[in-house]
Amino acid sequence: MFRRIANLFKGFLGLFIGGIEKKNPEALLEVEKENLRKQISEFNQGLAAHAGLVERLMGQVKKLNTEETELKARTKALLQAGQRDAAAETALRYQTVDKQHDELALQMEAAETRYKELVRARDVAVKAARDKIESLRRGIDDMKVQKAMAELNEMAAGMVGSLGGSGDTLNRLEEMVEEERSKAAGRARVARDSVDMSGTVIKEAEQKAVADMALADFAAAEGIELEPKQGATEAPPAQGTMGPVSQ
Repeated sequence: MFRRIANLFKGFLGLFIGGIEKKNPEALLEVEKENLRKQISEFNQGLAAHAGLVERLMGQVKKLNTEETELKARTKALLQAGQRDAAAETALRYQTVDKQHDELALQMEAAETRYKELVRARDVAVKAARDKIESLRRGIDDMKVQKAMAELNEMAAGMVGSLGGSGDTLNRLEEMVEEERSKAAGRARVARDSVDMSGTVIKEAEQKAVADMALADFAAAEGIELEPKQGATEAPPAQGTMGPVSQ
């Protein structure tokens, strides 16, 4: 019973963490990058220890090589000096050292080969991990772009469906503006039609008559004969002017 509850709790916890990871892929990628750095550091520590082993074997091989050279020379010298027993002991020591030298040389060669293989494996693994991380980073950036484009397209689709609708704010605003404009135009027309133009017309006629009289006086004084205006009738002769008297 408790195991089932624990499994259920773990399942809910996994779903919760999975949801957080989906919402924050950059944070998850940073965690993986940090894990990679730690793994590289730990691997380099082990690689350094292996490199130390290789260096120690190389030192031992050099030491045995020097000892082998000395034993070989000593054996020859003792043999030439006629000390056969001492030469035999030195020769036996020489054989032992030579055998150890060969064994250590093989171990050193194998350790060196293994070190190079580990370095190559590390470089390949690190390059693959970095390529993977870079690919994921580009994928996250592309995901953001695609998500933003999808949201914009959804917004545009929603605007196309809502613009021009029966309850659209822009349409109501247009109707309000048109109604107010019509009211203002009507008020302006009523005010214009209410202006009394009769006084203005009379005053304009008086000003024109006075101007014509002034022009006539000026023409008479200067002896200029004014032509009658088009549509104007000739003035009747003045009263008191008599025609010719018949005999």
